[in-house]
Amino acid sequence: MAEYSALSLLKNALSGNRDWKPAWRKPDPKPRYDVIVIGGGGHGLATAYYLAAEHGITNVAVVEKGWLGSGNIGRNTTIVRSNYLLPESVRFYEFSMKLWENLSHELNYNVMFSQRGVLNLAHSPGQADAFIRRGNAMRHGGVDAEWLTPQQIARKVPGLDTSGSARFPIAGGLLQPRAGTARHDAVAWGYARAADRRGVDLIENCEVTGFLRDGDQITGVSTTRGDIRAKKVALAVAGSTSRVLQRAGIERFPIESHVLQAFVSEAIKPFVNCVVTFGAGHLYMSQSDKGGLVFGGSLDFYNSYAQRGNLPTAEDVMSEICAMFPAVARLRLLRSWGGVMDMSMDGSPIITRGPLPGLYLNCGWCYGGFKATPASGYSFAWTIARDEPHAINAPFTLSRFERGAAIDETGHGPTPKLH
Repeated sequence: MAEYSALSLLKNALSGNRDWKPAWRKPDPKPRYDVIVIGGGGHGLATAYYLAAEHGITNVAVVEKGWLGSGNIGRNTTIVRSNYLLPESVRFYEFSMKLWENLSHELNYNVMFSQRGVLNLAHSPGQADAFIRRGNAMRHGGVDAEWLTPQQIARKVPGLDTSGSARFPIAGGLLQPRAGTARHDAVAWGYARAADRRGVDLIENCEVTGFLRDGDQITGVSTTRGDIRAKKVALAVAGSTSRVLQRAGIERFPIESHVLQAFVSEAIKPFVNCVVTFGAGHLYMSQSDKGGLVFGGSLDFYNSYAQRGNLPTAEDVMSEICAMFPAVARLRLLRSWGGVMDMSMDGSPIITRGPLPGLYLNCGWCYGGFKATPASGYSFAWTIARDEPHAINAPFTLSRFERGAAIDETGHGPTPKLH
């Protein structure tokens, strides 16, 4: 398989780029594996990679119903951050941030991680107090955080309407300088290639149609390419979690699936050099390396498995971005898309064993799936390999719903669509 270095780049440039080797193999499924990971997105591929790299478990198959990276890993706004309030979330996402900072080197693949900063705007004194509280919690947890005045924000992001006559005047902003963005496709490709190099089989166009069982024990999967047996089966299928679990006979589970839209404008000159979020509504925006403004907002507030959205939500998002940045009102929209979010009851993820023996779950990521990719894969691989949670995902098991130990960052209670 391909090896990437300055020497290989020069060699292939001189040959007209005709001799590059494939990034990963295209194997047929074997009859049996130690672990089957269902879902060829970021979390599934990261899990397979860390199973091999950290635990020496290389007899692993990743089965994907389409092509690798065809789900939410390629349908997001690429934001990476760890600016959380609750201690459990701070520990988890900061662990992920530290993995991000070395990920390109570890995978020998440029994931284009750009630590350009994430700025959360506050539009009232009360919101400013809440953001300052969050910043203090972040710093107690060893995470970088700075409070910016409106004058400092105006210098950092000149395109913002920071005037006193703005529809939503800016009272200040919480900045995490180490946060930023990464190239979503490159993350999938980097983990896929790195897992393949360690012997993991990446099996595309292989949809799971059912589960093989011995009593309650899960012993494998039925797929469109035949039955495949395994000691352990792990789910990392994002918004399809409920539908896949139904094939294992599990009809009720504490998540809902909703569509989240994202948008890209036509390319313009450098306009904003960090990620900016709108505090008076729900909007987040950055500028891609190609020059397009990448932005998104709230969910479409109805249950759906469709990878598309509705026009009222698009109108709401457009009105918010124009309130923040009046200069963008004349830009043309280049494209939009939807990702299917699996929204948990408290807005925090589920990384755990069960609910059947031999079955492991990674789901409930709500808005936070992309930035969590490295830590999710690392802790899920640990849980699968050792049959116990890692310290960073120990709070994120199903038992918290029985114990009433919700990890509710936004304080919305058991209403998935509000998280």
